[in-house]
Amino acid sequence: MVIWNSDMGYHSSFVEEEGVRKACGCPLLPLKSHRNEPDSDAEQDATSDIVDEAITFFRANVFFKNFDYKSSADKLLIYLTLYINLALKRLEGCRTLAEGKKSIINLGLEKIVIPGEAGFPFPGLFASPKSQQEAEQFKNYIKQLREETSERLLNVAYRPNGTPNKWWLAFAKRSFLSSRPVVHAEEDIEINTSTEE
Repeated sequence: MVIWNSDMGYHSSFVEEEGVRKACGCPLLPLKSHRNEPDSDAEQDATSDIVDEAITFFRANVFFKNFDYKSSADKLLIYLTLYINLALKRLEGCRTLAEGKKSIINLGLEKIVIPGEAGFPFPGLFASPKSQQEAEQFKNYIKQLREETSERLLNVAYRPNGTPNKWWLAFAKRSFLSSRPVVHAEEDIEINTSTEE
C-alpha cells in the first residue's frame, strides 16, 4: 500500500474533540451562522470556524496531490475544499454576482450524498450512518455547511461592484487531489478520492 505521509497542506486548528458531537465520524463543529437550522451547533459569536479555514486555506490546499489528515476536522476540511472547488467551477462562467448567486443556489439544491451511498466523493473518509437519525443529522449539517460556504465564497469570488475576482475564479481550473489516494498516516487506511462514477 502506498502511504502519502507528508506534512503538505494546511490542517485545521479545530483538533479539540472533547464535547464535539459527531455524525458518521464527521465532527459537527460550531459555525458562525445567521441561520437557525435544526440539529446545528451554530454560534453567532464565533470568531472563526471550519468554513473560514476551508476558504482561507483553499488556494494553497488545492495544489496538493495528497493530504494526510491529522484530525476529524481535517476530514471536514477535505470535504469543504472539494466543495469549494466544485462551486468555483460552477461560478467560472458567471460574469456577475447575480449570475453567481443563481448558480450557487442551484448547486445547493442538488441532492446531498451521504457516506455509504454511491457517488459520495471520498469513500472511507466518513463512516456509513448506523441509523436513519444519524444519516439525517449528517445530511442537515452538510447542508448547512454548504450553504454557509457558498455564501461566504461569493464574498471573495466577486468584488464589491459585482464583477468576478480573477484571483479566485482562476482556481476553478484546478482539481483537488487529482483523484489520487489519501491515507491517514496513523491508521494506514487508504481513502479513494476519485470523484468519477
